[in-house]
Amino acid sequence: MSGRHRKPTTATTTKTFAKVALTGAVLGGGAALLGGTGTANAATDAEWNQVAQCESGGNWAINTGNGYQGGLQFSQSTWAGHGGTQFAPSADQATKEQQIVVAERVLGSQGKGAWPVCGTGLSGATQRSAPSEAPRLQLPKLPAPFNWSSAPEAKSTGDVQKQLDSALDQARENGKISPEVKSLWDMAKKSGYELTPDQIKMFNEHKDQLPTP
Repeated sequence: MSGRHRKPTTATTTKTFAKVALTGAVLGGGAALLGGTGTANAATDAEWNQVAQCESGGNWAINTGNGYQGGLQFSQSTWAGHGGTQFAPSADQATKEQQIVVAERVLGSQGKGAWPVCGTGLSGATQRSAPSEAPRLQLPKLPAPFNWSSAPEAKSTGDVQKQLDSALDQARENGKISPEVKSLWDMAKKSGYELTPDQIKMFNEHKDQLPTP
């Protein structure tokens, strides 16, 4: 399709909303990072991600039964000995943020040698705190979809106009109607034409056959 002004589709609208939600998640995570404290030489999240990638393939919930759990492969004694059980019984049951908090404590007491192969790129340790529960992305509430079957019986031309307005507005938001069609409908309303009782009755009898926006 090569038209210069391709009509938006429902898929396009969905993708746009997904981008907005994803942006909110990224901004939310960024705000949490900016709100944290640390030192110039502190181990960064990127460094811990590299350690986890090396130790466990980046799987923060891994537990293969080999005696080491979580993305940074804590032994149970190390996890408990550095306060990990305040977050979860074992590392694989804790969030990534909580595992990093405990890892900073291990780094401070044992140094990079706690991860002799994968921890060589770590900077200095720093005290961190972690939320007991991961932050949740708050998505905006979407309006309820228009449903012809639940629309009240129209008793006047004005009632018909209101119901069609609601349906057309939502159809336009969903990318199912072109601006030109909406413009024609607006012109029809401005003409002042009044429907007859028979026409209103016919609308009520057949409106449930109209497409849902």
